[in-house]
Parts: sequence; structure tokens; C-alpha cells
Amino acid sequence: MAAVLICEARHKVRDGLTRLMSVVAGVHGIESVAGGEELLARYTAHPADLIVIGTQRSVASGVHATRQLLARHPQAGVLVFGSGDDPGDIALAIAAGARGYLRWDAARPDLVAVLAHALIARAADTSAAHHSVLPTPTRTRACDSPLSERELQVLALMSQGKTNSQIGGELYLAHDTVKTHARRIFRKLGVKDRAEAVAHGLRRGYVT
Repeated sequence: MAAVLICEARHKVRDGLTRLMSVVAGVHGIESVAGGEELLARYTAHPADLIVIGTQRSVASGVHATRQLLARHPQAGVLVFGSGDDPGDIALAIAAGARGYLRWDAARPDLVAVLAHALIARAADTSAAHHSVLPTPTRTRACDSPLSERELQVLALMSQGKTNSQIGGELYLAHDTVKTHARRIFRKLGVKDRAEAVAHGLRRGYVT
């Protein structure tokens, strides 16, 4: 049985998410908070198996709350809940360490299925929780991509929120080699950091 913690500024949205989570198999307790500081305090006192952070009112505040929580509790499993209309918003959430992005306008059965899947994945301690209503970003070979095959692989793993060490482990590359690939990706795409690189990759179809 799993505990869920919801962070969302608006009372009605918190109530809606609570009702949604209440029908997900395996959930035994649901708590909700209104902001990032309260989220940190509540999670520190009572760690939850899954954290759902809302971004509909403010993507920046949701991403900031995700970063704050994962900086102190890197093991936390975070899903971000928002509009998903801008691929850049999704990229920011994933780059911040969220394991998935749920669209508020997705069909209710889809949302319930994704939340149930995320809880199962957390219980199994696997990376399968990266699946969301949106497809998990994967590498694609876009004909106009300026990136090499290896750089596309690195970008796809960046889009899944993986660290340089995790990317190196999956691709059998040294940490410094991953950093070199990352610098080349930033230079070729004309971006400054991971979030911008992932957003650019999503918009151009380098990852899908």
C-alpha cells in the first residue's frame, strides 16, 4: 500500500487530484499541501511513495518545488501535473528530476492508469515510473538533426531526467565523456543548459 502527497496551490485542484488518487489501486493515504515549503516539511516528516506537484498556476513554482524536494530527498518519486501545452514546460519538469508529466486534460482512465503504473514502478524500485500520459522521451534520428547518433542518445536520456553518471552507466561511457557530449549538444543547439537542450530537442523532434 502506498502513500501519496499532493502539492498544488489551488484548493479545488488539490481536491480533484485527491479524488482521482482515491480510486487508484494500492493507495492507502493521501495528503495535500499548498506550496513548496509545506511540501518539504511534510515530506521530511512523513515521506510519501509518490508526490504529485501541480504546475497549472505556475510552471516555475512547480519546477522549483520539484528541484527543492529532490535536492534534499533525491529518492523521492515526483510526477508533475499540468497543461503540457508547451513542450518546454515538460522539459523543465523532467530536467528538474520529475519522473513523468501528467496532462490535466487527459482522460480520467488514462490518468488513473498512469498513476497506478507509477506506484507499481516505485514499489519495484525501477525506472519504469518515467512513463506518463505523454510518451517517455526516446531517441529519434531526425533528418535535420545536427547531433551525432551518440549525442542523440545522450539527449534522449537527459530528457528522462537522468544524471551524467546514470547516462554514463546506461551508455557505458565515462563521466567526463558524457560531460563532453553534453557540451557539444549545448553548442550545436545553441542553448545554455539541459532544460533548454531538452526543450529544443522536443520541439524539433530530436526526442519524441
